[in-house]
Amino acid sequence: MSITREHDLHKRRSGRNIGLAVVLVGFIALVFGLTIAKVSGGSALQAFDHSYRPSLDPDHVRFQQR
Repeated sequence: MSITREHDLHKRRSGRNIGLAVVLVGFIALVFGLTIAKVSGGSALQAFDHSYRPSLDPDHVRFQQR
């Protein structure tokens, strides 16, 4: 004999779970979209990886123009 009747607490908890899932999927989509937007810059995207790059040094560019 199984209990099939659903309590009101289960319905409220289900609604909260669905709401939390929607918020979580929205956050994941936002982070994914921002990542794609940042990476889609292509060759303009450079990072500091502990090696000297003159193109990233604003003082180096100023000294070359003089």
